[in-house]
Amino acid sequence: MEKLTKQEEDAMILLWRQNGGFVKDILELYPEPKVPYTTLASTFKNLERKKYLRAKKLGNSWFYRPLIKENEYKKAFMGNFVSDYFRNSYKELVSFFAKEEKISPDELKEILDMIQEGKSK
Repeated sequence: MEKLTKQEEDAMILLWRQNGGFVKDILELYPEPKVPYTTLASTFKNLERKKYLRAKKLGNSWFYRPLIKENEYKKAFMGNFVSDYFRNSYKELVSFFAKEEKISPDELKEILDMIQEGKSK
């Protein structure tokens, strides 16, 4: 799975939320300052080329639907991120955030509780 640019990720997040849409409809969801219509249309074409979207002609417009689920992308991206920056160790990832005080002891306990609950199911 090819890594997306920030611009492509922004477009995909909006498409995932809507489960697809026309360029003009997705453009309306962008915060100000909005990207130009032509920029978003080009981004969609790139995403289609990368096999993240499927385009279907409806009337005079193209409707774009995600081919990849958001959680699939997150899973692949996080795996690469942990591999690239934390020697493929989720323990090192959590340790980094703890040392940087980006995660509290209470949050760590919640995570441990979630892991224990998952094991018991």
